[in-house]
Amino acid sequence: MLLILLCLVGLLPTVVLQGRFGQARLWRGRSLAEHSLMAFSGGVCRVFGLRPRVHGKPLPGPVLITANHIAWLDIELLHSAGAMSFVGKAEIARWPLLGFLAARGGTIFHRRGSHDSAAGVAGVMTAKLAEGSRVAVFPEGGILPGEDIKRFHARLFKVPVEAGCPIQPVMIRYVRDGRRDPGTTFLPGENLVVNSIRLMGRPACDAELWFLPPYTVEDRSRRELAAVAEQAITAAYEQPIGTDGV
Repeated sequence: MLLILLCLVGLLPTVVLQGRFGQARLWRGRSLAEHSLMAFSGGVCRVFGLRPRVHGKPLPGPVLITANHIAWLDIELLHSAGAMSFVGKAEIARWPLLGFLAARGGTIFHRRGSHDSAAGVAGVMTAKLAEGSRVAVFPEGGILPGEDIKRFHARLFKVPVEAGCPIQPVMIRYVRDGRRDPGTTFLPGENLVVNSIRLMGRPACDAELWFLPPYTVEDRSRRELAAVAEQAITAAYEQPIGTDGV
């Protein structure tokens, strides 16, 4: 019922404000488009049992946001802290409601395994950064089994080099009863619908979002840039639960 209410009350204004009118009007330093997206995404997080706990702030664009990837709700969690365009798999475009919102929010869809798609994605990312937008990627390459941070792929780290923009690592961690909560990710055999229903039926957990210090791209290869982000996020992820800083 809460999800239906959120869609009835918040979906239409959010979609409308993603257009030129919402992008052009500012309030308290943000566009109406960003305010509406943040509010709607925060509502989605709460409907699915997440209590966002945001530490730090996303750097004003242009900046490449790089985050670890645990659950499909990572996108909503990040959007609850600020507007940004995501690089996501092409299948997301077919997801009910979320695919529509992703497209309206500027998601850059990528077909895995396609060289032409990867080249096109890099071009769109560079263009969005040149416009002053934030762009977010999950360098692990998807939601992978296991709780640890996986190796960061370096391919898309060439984009900030070409755009001349900084990179900001972001650590995501879901916490319940003082421990990492593994239940937010896809369990074996789950699809989006089954996972969503299960999450709505669980008690709420804390969703930690740590915006870590940004770094510049000068004199570094894309593999070095990927390694810096991976190390920073891993170090933050492995910090004891409940610490005041990472």
